[in-house]
Amino acid sequence: MELRARVLLWKLVLLQSSSVLLSSGPAGPATPGSSVVSESAVSWAAGARAVLRCQSPRMVWTQDRLHDRQRVVHWDLSGGPAGGPARRLVDMYSAGEQRVYEPRDSGRLLLTPSAFQDGNFSLLIRAVEDTDEGLYTCNLHHHYCHLYESLAVRLEVTDDPRAAGAHWDGEKEVLAVERGAPALLTCVNRAHVWTDRHLEEAQQVVHWDRQPPGVPHDRADRLLDLYASGERRAYGPPFLRERVAVGADAFARGDFSLRIDPLEPADEGTYSCHLHHHYCGLHERRVFHLKVTEPAARPPPRDSPGNGSSHSGAPGPGAGDPTLARGRSVINVIVPEGRAHFFQQLGYVLATLLLFLLLLVTVILATRQRRRGSYEYSDKKSKSKGKDVNMVEFAVAAGDHALYRREDIRLGYKNNLLKERVELSHSPLPAKSIDLDKEFRKEYCK
Repeated sequence: MELRARVLLWKLVLLQSSSVLLSSGPAGPATPGSSVVSESAVSWAAGARAVLRCQSPRMVWTQDRLHDRQRVVHWDLSGGPAGGPARRLVDMYSAGEQRVYEPRDSGRLLLTPSAFQDGNFSLLIRAVEDTDEGLYTCNLHHHYCHLYESLAVRLEVTDDPRAAGAHWDGEKEVLAVERGAPALLTCVNRAHVWTDRHLEEAQQVVHWDRQPPGVPHDRADRLLDLYASGERRAYGPPFLRERVAVGADAFARGDFSLRIDPLEPADEGTYSCHLHHHYCGLHERRVFHLKVTEPAARPPPRDSPGNGSSHSGAPGPGAGDPTLARGRSVINVIVPEGRAHFFQQLGYVLATLLLFLLLLVTVILATRQRRRGSYEYSDKKSKSKGKDVNMVEFAVAAGDHALYRREDIRLGYKNNLLKERVELSHSPLPAKSIDLDKEFRKEYCK
């Protein structure tokens, strides 16, 4: 009967303690929103290797090779009647293994075996003794998530049954128990991080975002997604995607620093490192305001015999002029031409050739017209200076003259000389060849 009563009392106390929670522990799953833990402004020169530091030991991925011994609860006692340092009473791992340190406490101090399933880590003392009085501490450790939480309860032993009870002194619970009666020191935390087994690969995510100047945070561009399983996804513009990287062993070291090599002026903006550990309730964001400056001027090379420079060490022209600006380097970018660009250039060439042909034809026609005009002008000038010769009249006169000469005049001749003269006068005149061109030239020369 006494054993059954103790079991019923134990169940009743557990039901009553289910409403008491750890004041320092989370009451439920962590919210997905990220909290900004750091914000800094960094400056790097163009062409250098920029490194944005983002580290967290809580994001280190470790497989559970100890059969789920990542979570542990232990009770400690300090400030007892004998004084002295705190001593460990009992502890239990999430695998269900319970260990009592003092032999006299074996069977007298109990933890429920389902503590890591229902979140009830309360300690039951079967029969309170005077040596049990003191400050008890319930400590919860999550080695994987690097979480450490504790709750203090003060136990007082009394002989007066009316003085038994519990009250809050502003910092901790004070429990007064009659000597020999059972005592239940409550410690409850039902956060999923203490009650669920974790899946590391699916719970840890890291991603980098980039905001160009003037772009708000909610419209940032995603650069990288990293998963504890090894999967990686790259986003962002191609000119930046090939120059950013995070170490391959990021989850093994907890170092998710972003490297940009080489840095360009277009990389300027705001970068955000988001760390999400859904199982451990970790949601952090680190912000970096990156500014790209001009590269530092390189010192001029020293004179050496191999480059043909002088050895006198005298400064060159303009070396001491502070107003002489240093020229910037020019980068020639060759963009591959498309088919449309080729046809456009071909059209320009053909149009130029056609214009040249039209200009050549115009020059030829103008030259011929000018020559023809000069010939007509010389002909008119020669006619104006010479005498007009009527070839028709000339021919008619010659014909009349010939007919007149052909008339038969019969006369008596007194001697042979007279007859011969008459015959000569009646005989047709020999044809006279006249060179008109020669006559024209004579007249023109006059």
